[in-house]
Amino acid sequence: MDLITRKKTRTARVGQVKIGSDAPVVIQSMTNSKTSDTAATLEQINSLYQAGCELVRLAVPDKDAARSFSKIAAKSPLPLVADIHFDAELALQALEGGAQKVRINPGNIGGRDKMLAVAGKARELGAAIRIGVNAGSLERKLLKKHGGATAAALTESALGYLEPLEKEGFTNLVVSLKASDVYTTIKAYRLFSEAKDYPLHLGVTGAGPYETGLIKGALGIGALLADGIGDTIRVSLTAPPVEEVRVARRILQVLGLRQFTPELISCPTCGRCEIDLVYLAGEVDKILQDYSLPVKVAVMGCAVNGPGEAREADLGVTAGKKQGLLFSHGKVIRTVEFDRLFEALKEELDKLEFRFNRAGGKEEG
Repeated sequence: MDLITRKKTRTARVGQVKIGSDAPVVIQSMTNSKTSDTAATLEQINSLYQAGCELVRLAVPDKDAARSFSKIAAKSPLPLVADIHFDAELALQALEGGAQKVRINPGNIGGRDKMLAVAGKARELGAAIRIGVNAGSLERKLLKKHGGATAAALTESALGYLEPLEKEGFTNLVVSLKASDVYTTIKAYRLFSEAKDYPLHLGVTGAGPYETGLIKGALGIGALLADGIGDTIRVSLTAPPVEEVRVARRILQVLGLRQFTPELISCPTCGRCEIDLVYLAGEVDKILQDYSLPVKVAVMGCAVNGPGEAREADLGVTAGKKQGLLFSHGKVIRTVEFDRLFEALKEELDKLEFRFNRAGGKEEG
């Protein structure tokens, strides 16, 4: 398998989390609870943490949210990012309350001096800033110059806002250039990546409901990651935030950038299937979430050809009407009654896990 060569960038530090340089691509999401509701927000943060989120962003739209931020930060298992629009004073309060990064939209923060004030407080407290340029809030002069929210307009906006921060020597920065149009987003990140070496937060904004958002996010984020561009990602979905984390993990794993669970491969359904393959694949997928083995697991719908069609699989299952088969690298290793198939799969996975751990984290031959 060819490996993606990631572009070398500077390193931004968000608490104990490194973004950029040689650090793994960081997964983040955003709570959708009211930040002023401390208990609900902490509950959601803990759910995101359990799902594999590594950085979480909280909306800070008012003083009530800013006051709650410090209480949440004191108990959060994850570094917190304060999402700020319109009011730089809220950014300062969030930083004082424990925010280890603030996301500001320079287009609506209130001007250069207020942005620099936030940077000064971030420097004092060792926090990072994300310059989050958004197609929906570009400066009017750039919209007129470029004829709309184009990739070039997004890039010029980001570069313009970076200049005063660089003059002040503030470089603990992450940059994003988001649009709801996938190609505009891709092109903007590519343009910026050619111009600067700051770590990039990838995402397609306003992506839509789950299925549409998943496709837009996978295409936009995936295309850039395949180019070696991108250091942290959020898959924006109109869905529970935990789903964003699950999709992000899968995008990174499919591209070979990170490995979380065994890789699941399954065949499309066809007329040879004697079982409900969709059900079988779904149940196996659930089982695999409890394992972190770097192996391939196949689910095949045909007991006649299945093992041979998935010879590359370290472990696989297929079934007929009454019996299930478990196979490894094309050879059947067990035949069981169908109602014991999932139990048998877990037993074989446990054996692989034992061998893997005994070998010190490497697959035994």
